[in-house]
Amino acid sequence: MTSNIVLSNKEFKVVGKRPIRHDGYDKVTGKALYGADISPPGLLHGKIVRSPHAHARIISIDTSKAEAHPEVRSIATSADLVDTDSTVLGDRQGSQKILAKDKVLYKGHAVAAVAATSLHAAEEAAALIEVEYEVLPLVNDVEEAMKPGAPQLHDEYENNIADHLQLKLGDVEVGFDQADVIIDREFRTKMVHQGYIEPHSATAWWTPQDKITLWCSSQGHFQIGESTAKMVGVPVSQIRVVPMEIGGGFGGKTTVYVEPVAVVLSHKSGLPVKITMSRADVMEATGPTSGTYIKLKMGVTKDGRITAAETKMYYEAGAYPGSAVGAGAQCMLSPYDIANVLIDGYDIAGGGIVGMIAMMIIAPIAAALIQMAISRSREYQADATGAEMCGNPLWLASALKKLEVQAQRVPMAAATPATAHMFIVSPLRGGGTARLFSTHPPMAERVARLEKMAYGAIG
Repeated sequence: MTSNIVLSNKEFKVVGKRPIRHDGYDKVTGKALYGADISPPGLLHGKIVRSPHAHARIISIDTSKAEAHPEVRSIATSADLVDTDSTVLGDRQGSQKILAKDKVLYKGHAVAAVAATSLHAAEEAAALIEVEYEVLPLVNDVEEAMKPGAPQLHDEYENNIADHLQLKLGDVEVGFDQADVIIDREFRTKMVHQGYIEPHSATAWWTPQDKITLWCSSQGHFQIGESTAKMVGVPVSQIRVVPMEIGGGFGGKTTVYVEPVAVVLSHKSGLPVKITMSRADVMEATGPTSGTYIKLKMGVTKDGRITAAETKMYYEAGAYPGSAVGAGAQCMLSPYDIANVLIDGYDIAGGGIVGMIAMMIIAPIAAALIQMAISRSREYQADATGAEMCGNPLWLASALKKLEVQAQRVPMAAATPATAHMFIVSPLRGGGTARLFSTHPPMAERVARLEKMAYGAIG
């Protein structure tokens, strides 16, 4: 049964209104222009040659056959970009991400590009570029990358650990001494791509007056212009970036992938060049959110107060450093009033393509989920039957421990949610998904409702 509730009799200018979406008309009529919709006069089409290997040394790149193609107008390699190793940049390996120089570090890593009078001609010419590789051992995940003797993606990072940060509050040993129960858990999540509908696309035009116009979809056209300018070696004032409509980004369109390549090809040809990624290119060569390995130790009193939390967070940066471990470390425990906290965050280079911040970072979701379940469980405290179990968050942990033993005998088919939290859902050593349950019959119905609420919150 539903009922209408009057929240306010006051008339507001915005709240409760249906404001006009100023971009709505253009989008529903097809007038809106996205990155791939730009076609200046004399447009050339670009195609990028990508590595078939996840880790390999580049021995040579032979572009002679592609250069002889009658419809080819320009070819680009890493030699055409500014070597950011010798440049004062926040991202000193930026140019190597765009076009590999000495090594490829993931399948799909760009090594060369060609611009031709048609897309089909560009594809034909790209297939003519011959790259000789020396295939090297690879690492597939964050734990494997840290093992002694694991293949090193970058010589300067011991055990592939690119960075370490620490956040500290109080004394966790004192907090654990105050706890009635101490719980240790480990969590693992996989890289997840943002999955935006629109693939990356950029059109660049380097005019004879040495002015560059760049049309692309992005989540920040100023930073796109600054990054491109540094990589092609021109002042940022020389580049004008025209932001187009964006078909989704979710953190994945905050950096450059094809923009500097299009600019170089345009400079060498004297004509505008468009590069649009295929869906396969997007999945292989653009940054998803990081995979993680997280160790969490928490101390809790019988009345549900968290006295201490200690966590080690290992974030999979992918081919190059720069994971979102800093954001995860700041978010993970921030909703809670905990006097004693120790967080160690590690940025691990290894495991695939370059990781990017995505809008589905695990920490705030996990934290919100446990708080919601604890708050909801307290609603049942008024019922004397089983109230102590349901009202105390320690009951959730106790039930989970019992279930781990039982689930090893009867694994469940459902996949483990990526945003698991120790009090709600736990990845089991034997596989399957841990679920809340009750051995106390009067509580079974209530626990089933709590379980449905918790699972519904994480999808």
